[in-house]
Amino acid sequence: MGANTLSFEGNQNIRIISQIGSFILSQDLVVYALELAAKSQCEYSEARFQRTSDVTCFTRNGSPEPAVIVDAEGIGVRVIYDGALSFGATNLMSRENVKQLVERVVKNAKSASTVTKEKIHFSKEESHVEKWGVEEKKKLEDVSVESMISFLKEIDKSVTAPISDVTFPYRNLFLWHNTEEKFYLNSDGSKLESYVPRASYLGMIVCMYNGKPITISIPPGYSGLGGSGGWEIIEKLHLMEYIPSQLKEMMPGIKASAKPPKDETLDVILGPNVAGLTCHESCGHPGEADRILGREGAQAGESFLKADKLGMQIGSSEAYVSDDPTMPNSMGFYLYDDEGVKARKRRLITAGKFTEFLQNRATASYFKIKSNGSSRAVQFDREPIIRMGNTFIEPGDWTFEEMLRDVKRGIYIKSFMEWNIDDKRLNQRYVGLEAFMIENGKIGEAVKDPVFEITTPKYWGSIDARANDMQYSCGTCGKGDPMHGAPVFFGAPHIRLRNVRVGAR
Repeated sequence: MGANTLSFEGNQNIRIISQIGSFILSQDLVVYALELAAKSQCEYSEARFQRTSDVTCFTRNGSPEPAVIVDAEGIGVRVIYDGALSFGATNLMSRENVKQLVERVVKNAKSASTVTKEKIHFSKEESHVEKWGVEEKKKLEDVSVESMISFLKEIDKSVTAPISDVTFPYRNLFLWHNTEEKFYLNSDGSKLESYVPRASYLGMIVCMYNGKPITISIPPGYSGLGGSGGWEIIEKLHLMEYIPSQLKEMMPGIKASAKPPKDETLDVILGPNVAGLTCHESCGHPGEADRILGREGAQAGESFLKADKLGMQIGSSEAYVSDDPTMPNSMGFYLYDDEGVKARKRRLITAGKFTEFLQNRATASYFKIKSNGSSRAVQFDREPIIRMGNTFIEPGDWTFEEMLRDVKRGIYIKSFMEWNIDDKRLNQRYVGLEAFMIENGKIGEAVKDPVFEITTPKYWGSIDARANDMQYSCGTCGKGDPMHGAPVFFGAPHIRLRNVRVGAR
């Protein structure tokens, strides 16, 4: 079927019928792969068919750039033989190719078992038979590239007019949607079928005021807005109204003839945009058990935590961080992970103590516990590894106004323009975009580029208040080699830290 025929309704129906047929065929091949692995005397085996479809549309200053459309499907197989784990994948969907894949994966495991010193074992888990997914009220496959581009052009028009003498000469706007289908079997008896659609928006805009360019994102922090579901996820964002209103709200900080702050110790209030990133980077990542055990050292980094640090006091009694992939319509939503384990909320930091690491079945076996369902694969040819789902600082019972009134002298860092963190997630640095001094409980003059640089224990140990105004944004979390770009939420309310150092660039 030629590409030029896909715009016709009849041929779209033919394609949908064809996809249903190929999915049934793929299920048969997954069953076949597991049957072959079972005959090879492996102590554990699993097979996963995965189909992903991505559409990304992009306008630059109102003009469309070429859309990026990526479809990928195939089967991944993983086995454990005498403590050696092996993974392989193919996108050649025939019995002969699946047979060759299984034989190769089993052969590699058997070869590795002769030299493997630290044997890999999976934790014993319940088996599950389930079909689950996310409802699309407006199916993403019915949203054409042309309509997405048209939508982006309308958004672009809403931000071209100057606001308070600030112009927006460069505007890069993105719309993305993705569908993810999986069929999974393992030798423990699990059989899982799932379908998750996702959609998101991101905008990068250069503001110009008095000849000075400032790059910002809407929403702030280079993160997106969206979630799991159909096109209704985008419609509910009301972007035509939201983006201009956000730009107007940011103008005081952008226009102010701000001075750099003094280098001093004072109280700091962080906006949800900043705090959400901090919990992802300085709690979620170092709490991944594969990092803690050293597997990711040459790939995505290490962790300041060690295997014996569960229960370690890392912060104050006001430090609470969780990761919950089961949040409805979240970007990181799933109900079962890619090792057949049922997902649940993970309480990473409770009253300042590390109370849970993110675990897969291999690390859970090492820790002699059950997996908490943190294993994810973003493509058929990616091995499932430990990933976050939706990581957030738990809300408290303060209002932002109450938190502000309780500060004699401080700084409010509402959003950030840059950040970095070291390989072990121990030292982190954030540069504020919208930032204001706080004097006697009131927001005062804007300050320019405040630098908030702090160690992870000092950060979590300095929190003394959490507001009740939770906010979430979405992003793509990178990890692994080859790279796994996993869809996630990060979230937080406003939080307050007492007596921390803030300087200037």
